[in-house]
Amino acid sequence: MDNLEDIGGKEVLGISKVEGPLLIVKGMGSVAYDEIVEVRDTRGQTRYGKVLEVAEDFAVIEVFSGTTGLSLDGTNVRFMGRSLEIPVSEEMLGRVFNSLGQPIDGFPEPLAKKMADINGQVINPSARIYPEEYLQTGISVIDCMNTLIIGQKLPIFSGAGLPHDQLAAQIVRQAQIGLSADEDENSPENLAKARQNFSIIFAAMGIKHDVAAFFRQEFTRSGALGRVAMFLNVADDPAIERLLIPRAALTLAEYLAFECSQQVLVVMLDMTNYCEALRQISNKRGEVPARKGFPGYMYSDLASLYERTGRIKKSLGAITQIPVLTMPNDDITHPIPDLSGYITEGQIVLGRNLYQQNIYPPINVLPSLSRLMKDGIGKGKTRADHPHLSSQLYALYAHVQDVRSLASVIGEDELSKIDQQYLAFGRAFEERFLKQDYAENRSITQTLNIGWDLVSMLPRTELLRLSKAELDQYYKPAA
Repeated sequence: MDNLEDIGGKEVLGISKVEGPLLIVKGMGSVAYDEIVEVRDTRGQTRYGKVLEVAEDFAVIEVFSGTTGLSLDGTNVRFMGRSLEIPVSEEMLGRVFNSLGQPIDGFPEPLAKKMADINGQVINPSARIYPEEYLQTGISVIDCMNTLIIGQKLPIFSGAGLPHDQLAAQIVRQAQIGLSADEDENSPENLAKARQNFSIIFAAMGIKHDVAAFFRQEFTRSGALGRVAMFLNVADDPAIERLLIPRAALTLAEYLAFECSQQVLVVMLDMTNYCEALRQISNKRGEVPARKGFPGYMYSDLASLYERTGRIKKSLGAITQIPVLTMPNDDITHPIPDLSGYITEGQIVLGRNLYQQNIYPPINVLPSLSRLMKDGIGKGKTRADHPHLSSQLYALYAHVQDVRSLASVIGEDELSKIDQQYLAFGRAFEERFLKQDYAENRSITQTLNIGWDLVSMLPRTELLRLSKAELDQYYKPAA
């Protein structure tokens, strides 16, 4: 690895103990936490690691590619005197890398503009700017009811077997800077404007080989790969590399956003595999476990990733994050989604019941939330009626659930006429608004117009969250 060579440091011949991916070294003198190390075995092969723990007479080292083949007496450990750095440049877009920023797509290494610390830049909270511009995904239920704002961190909570892989790929393929409904969304000039200075970093942790192949083929087929930098870690790669993948991805994102003035979307999948690797390494270190066996510092560790998001003064760029995680046993109170929900600004929840009804994307509207959307939608941003229409759709769909519960007790035929209209609205909402073809990319105008077609299925007297002016303009009652 070129960026780690020819750097002086302390060397120790021989190690005291090997346990899993960890080495214990004595007699190394003064070293620093998180310092990068170079480990050479008896055959002269080199691998890299970092210092996890330091005491007066020993250091614990985590080896990135595992400790297989290392002997106690013949292993040479060289402390590099700095934390891990990776090369960053705009040329990394369109390429595929491993956790150390090395290309794994068979092409030469891109020319590095600089070396950047993988632990990221420290952002002064007073330098942050409140996010107020929306990012269009082309997916109606997200753009209308859980709008993603540039500079926001909005996770997707999924479950085993649900189509979060396809949803993540669709977002990567379709995402662009949002255009208002007043702009011609089919104009080549406006489309170019929406894609200009917009790039995507895709980080995959612990995924299967066929899933990794799906993402690479999908991004290549759709032409999206040209603006995407991929960082891949598959399931049979060392667990420690899963802890490096999101940090490497966010390091490149910071360079593109804050030094190249780009709008950067970071999609990280699957954060559950990241947390499982964190638990595995913690157990190897003998740390006292907390909830479900995860380390007590998992909250601060996740925060160190999620908080590398946002907009700052004196920079035109921004970082937006979509972490994807699978909830074990669909349990939203599990520590991983629970802690992620505390740190991030909302969540998009996938529902198994909707998926079983053949609805894609199976986004469960009622527990989903985007806390920042109120400041990124409306007149001049999306469309003036967007906030009220979104609120009305939420209210109507929530009432549909109450009507369905009643119908399950007394039967649908016994419902009042208005309740039967609500049931019809609920079915149409799921089939026309929630359900969307994987290849369908809807503009904000198309999404809002579909919403108005749906609310027009109900009497005007039921639409209490829409203004008279909005109803006069958009309401079209069924004949």
